[in-house]
Amino acid sequence: MTVATETSFALKLTERINRIETSATMAVVAEADKLRSQGIDVVDFGAGEPHFTTPQHIKDAAIAAIQANFTKYTVVGGTAELRDAIVHRHSVDFDSDYRREEAIASVGGKHVLFNAIQVLVDHGDEVILPVPYWVSFKDIIRYAGGVPVLVETDESKDFRVTAEMVERTITPRTKVIILNSPSNPAGAVMSPEDMKAVVRLAAQRGIWVISDECYVYLNYSGKRFSVGSMRECRDRMLVVGSLSKTYAMTGWRLGYALGPAPVVSAMQKLQGQSTSNPTSIVQKAAVAALRGPQECIEEMRKEYIRLRDYVVKGLRAIPGVTCTLPQGAFYAYPNVASFFGRGEVKSAADVAGKLLREAHLATVPGEGFGTRQHIRVSYATSTAELDRGLERMGKLFASL
Repeated sequence: MTVATETSFALKLTERINRIETSATMAVVAEADKLRSQGIDVVDFGAGEPHFTTPQHIKDAAIAAIQANFTKYTVVGGTAELRDAIVHRHSVDFDSDYRREEAIASVGGKHVLFNAIQVLVDHGDEVILPVPYWVSFKDIIRYAGGVPVLVETDESKDFRVTAEMVERTITPRTKVIILNSPSNPAGAVMSPEDMKAVVRLAAQRGIWVISDECYVYLNYSGKRFSVGSMRECRDRMLVVGSLSKTYAMTGWRLGYALGPAPVVSAMQKLQGQSTSNPTSIVQKAAVAALRGPQECIEEMRKEYIRLRDYVVKGLRAIPGVTCTLPQGAFYAYPNVASFFGRGEVKSAADVAGKLLREAHLATVPGEGFGTRQHIRVSYATSTAELDRGLERMGKLFASL
């Protein structure tokens, strides 16, 4: 009788897990952490999270929840108090009229998007996705068995998505259109007119719209807008939001969706068989965020505008780098294609790799976002850190 070894059996994973890739942003975070564990000083332009601390009144609410022993299970989609707070905040800020049963809270915005796509997209369904896209969209669609249909945008027009671009990609198999404005990674902002046109077109053709509004409060164009205000089209629309960026609560993991009750109910059913409810303590903190003072949002927004202008000026000052001016979020998306062909550098991934390994500067390569000529730079940090990172980038590029 022989003893079985690891190589005796072939490891066979499911076909659906092999459809997707490791998150590009998470891979950068892991590699940067590995270097730090070796004592290396890494400047982080990769992290997609605010550098601000969570406002004190939100932290106080979480502490109070612990002290009050609010530590048991809640209903799957969040407490009535939280869902009412989500509905209230959106109504006040965007003139929507959702009801409690049309709201769900989940473990972060990514979780909400995963649930939504799993209940709306079936095998072979097409999902329209503008490029550049947030890294997880394509893989979540593929995991559901859907087919991403990419809408190419024009860098010379700040990557802006128009209704005409979307309409050209619609086919009889189109099931969902994903909008993300302001967008990650390019900070592109759709005009309210184009967003309205897409939603109306989708409603006429029986297509769903998922509007990822994670950065809706970080809009620098002066035209903050949510499709949730379009009450006449709500039967074919799902608004996805998150507290992560708005209130500097990334690690708290609280996202939400607003949409037709049958879709929300289906998302709750899926969530009930996966994670169940968001953390009870975080739900209390979320209520405080949504119901409490909102001045912190505008304070952060103004600081991001200042940091955006600072980093774009710095990037444009580096010979060979070009960069659009983002209209939202907290990312710049510089074009680094002029460095391709220098030595072993052939792609954005090569550029980002060199920046991390040789300059100890973390960025995210554009391949993860659907483009090959860019890297993503997060400017959600101090000007001192921006200076350190820009200096390292300039020196490395000068050496190529």
